[in-house]
Amino acid sequence: MLKPYHRAITTQALAGQFSGPALKIVISANLRQDHWLRGQIGHDEFHFDCNAFDAGWAYLERNRLQVRAALAAGQALPAQQAFGRLTHVAQDLYAHSNYVALWLERFPQGKWPPPDGIDPFDDGLLRGPGLRSGKLYYPLEILSFVPILKELVIPRLPRDSHAWMNLDSPGRGPKFAYAFAAAVKRTRYEYEQTVRDLPSDSLRLFTVGSS
Repeated sequence: MLKPYHRAITTQALAGQFSGPALKIVISANLRQDHWLRGQIGHDEFHFDCNAFDAGWAYLERNRLQVRAALAAGQALPAQQAFGRLTHVAQDLYAHSNYVALWLERFPQGKWPPPDGIDPFDDGLLRGPGLRSGKLYYPLEILSFVPILKELVIPRLPRDSHAWMNLDSPGRGPKFAYAFAAAVKRTRYEYEQTVRDLPSDSLRLFTVGSS
């Protein structure tokens, strides 16, 4: 997802769960995952790129453990930042893979359900052999993000590239709305999983911050 949509997804999914300042920290950590030097090259697990599904799930769970560890130590900021990183990878699952396309294949063309009807938790798709995510073919892949060059570069990239497969913005077509809706649902789910069984003081520390 492009940054404005990561921001919108996270806000829509978590509004009412975090205080305003806490939510800003979560969103900031989410967006930093897209920093070119620190968050893109060499970090397929941050975005479920290049079919790095096992690594992506492991990274997600590692950040969840970091949330718990930070809260146990009475530290709100690193817990909120770890959760922000977690939400980014969870959201990119639907924008960087063919999950939406596989789900929509179950319906006749022209009779797709509304986007908010998507089920983002279908284990048969998530763990199935048909799930794929876009590969990053450097250096052309980088040039595909340059507006003046992308029309020249993208046709030269393989069809399994990120440039062809991504659902990062509305300009990618009608499937973007399904990726967006799936990401909202997944973000809410990941919040529920993260806070489940937290003591009340830890939950307040996480969602409000230290006083």
